[in-house]
Amino acid sequence: MKLSLPSFTIVMLVLQISAQKENAVNQNVSYHRYPELRQALIGVWLQCPSISRLYSIGKSVQGRHLLVIEISDQPGVHEPGEPEFKYVGNMHGNEAVGRELLITLSQYLCNEYQRGNNTIINLIESTRIHILPSMNPDGFELSASQKRKVKDWLTGRANAQGVDLNRNFPDLDRIVYLNEHTGGSNNHLLQNMKEKVEGNNKLAPETKAVIQWIMDIPFVLSANLHGGDIVANYPYDETRTGAERQYTPCPDDAIFRSLAKAYSVNNPVMSNPNRPKCDMEGDDRFISGTTNGAAWYSVPGGMQDFNYLSSNCFEITVELSCEKFPPATELPRYWKDNKDSLISYIQQAHRGVKGFVTDDQGNPIANATISVEGIDHDITTASDGDYWRLLIPGEYHITASSPGYESGTKKVKVVRSPAQKVDFQLKAVPSAEKQKEKEKELLQWWKMMSEALNF
Repeated sequence: MKLSLPSFTIVMLVLQISAQKENAVNQNVSYHRYPELRQALIGVWLQCPSISRLYSIGKSVQGRHLLVIEISDQPGVHEPGEPEFKYVGNMHGNEAVGRELLITLSQYLCNEYQRGNNTIINLIESTRIHILPSMNPDGFELSASQKRKVKDWLTGRANAQGVDLNRNFPDLDRIVYLNEHTGGSNNHLLQNMKEKVEGNNKLAPETKAVIQWIMDIPFVLSANLHGGDIVANYPYDETRTGAERQYTPCPDDAIFRSLAKAYSVNNPVMSNPNRPKCDMEGDDRFISGTTNGAAWYSVPGGMQDFNYLSSNCFEITVELSCEKFPPATELPRYWKDNKDSLISYIQQAHRGVKGFVTDDQGNPIANATISVEGIDHDITTASDGDYWRLLIPGEYHITASSPGYESGTKKVKVVRSPAQKVDFQLKAVPSAEKQKEKEKELLQWWKMMSEALNF
């Protein structure tokens, strides 16, 4: 969504914002209704136009834009070799803390970039960050409109159609569990199915918008912010056996546990083993503020597993607060508890290995497969031939392959950070006709040599 205002208005707004930015974060003690959310994101764009872009990925049932603020040194552009990251908040409309944290995060990134904070400058210059504060703006408005001081536990959870968006994604877990036995694909299970998604009446418009977003941008890492407990939750979210709860590891269990801990360890409440429980069944099984999703409770049709199984994107779900819609006066405390975690988690996009896959002429090979020996989950290269493969430290054999090319394998030693650069140059395999011509030429050469040497 392109936004434009008269130049005089822009100048005045920028001056007002600049004068107030010193206290912007600390004064955020009220919830942003939809017009205020839009105004806040426009404010970030106006204050930091060189590193931000405001766009919409679609509309809610009631016509509200699903607004994304992008923070990058080249907004609107995928820079080859640079990882794409996203945060999604307020998927359940009544879980409001994540919505506010993401608005504040966007303001913080803008402010700190202008202040010369080297950590933030380096992050913005090396990562393309997308922030969707509210995936369910209709549900939020319904929940926020309640007059009661303590909000109802369920009002506003679903979208305006009554759909729970975190049970509305295609259930790719069931497909991959079947493929584990039959030898089918272990990734990109929704490939070439965009039209089927758009025509599926069971999918809410908010769900469709996010699916298309995931399909269009080569995201590497993501987090989905919820409320109702305090924990970082990682795949799989749905049990293999159909049990209500059972630890169900995905092939990348090791890196997901590390990613979840990277968030939880920087949150003093989440990482505290002695914190009071949120009075939710099963939350005493948390380890260092993290949990396998299915070990907590099984979630079919969730967004977290959909990301992992439909694209290259690794996503965790972060539960931020025991109370889903706490008083606004508590928001500064939640920001203080989560600020370092939110920054640290973005930095995790720079782990493992990264590089380019090209042909022997240096041309990029899109959709090449990157496989890691011992991990039954592949990723693919983006349109520029670039890839990012998240891994914990260790030694790996990594293979790049693509139809029509000879595959290549390299042994790589991965450290905690930064990501190791591993490029592949693949040699084209001759077509069947060219191979026959080559064999014919070789046979003629051999006949000539045989006659010349009297063989």
